Amino acid sequence: MSKGSTLLWLPPPLIMAISAGLMWLTQRYWQHHSVVGFSWHFKGQTTIALLLAIAALLLMAVAARTMHQARTTLLPFEPLRATSLVTQGIFSYSRNPIYLADALLLFAWLLWLGLGINLGWFALFLLYMTVVQIKAEERALTEKFAHEYLAYCHAVRRWL
Repeated sequence: MSKGSTLLWLPPPLIMAISAGLMWLTQRYWQHHSVVGFSWHFKGQTTIALLLAIAALLLMAVAARTMHQARTTLLPFEPLRATSLVTQGIFSYSRNPIYLADALLLFAWLLWLGLGINLGWFALFLLYMTVVQIKAEERALTEKFAHEYLAYCHAVRRWL
């Protein structure tokens, strides 16, 4: 990330992949060592996880299309390259619908795995995304769009 970045920054898809991998490794460890833990298995679990994943991918596609129509960048590591502030469509409900979609997709994975300890990895993903990624983007967009962006932040929540 250019301006307002931190040394801890990694691309959001990589953070999501790392989080999903840690969830999977935790699941494998729990199964292999027969560790007693908070797990769940219920009728429709796979279906619900699949529907959440589909909803997440649709949300991501709608948000990406909205940004494309506004002719602005989708690149999270270059927020100062934004040519316009996108506030319409799905962006009128969430300032970060693509990251919300990432979180929904990761939650679908967590649900499918069915191990409660993975809620910790999910919480760390949300914390990282908020503190490192989103706040850096917010600083850059405030610098670029000033009062217009601050008014948008006041009107629309960060996540949902």
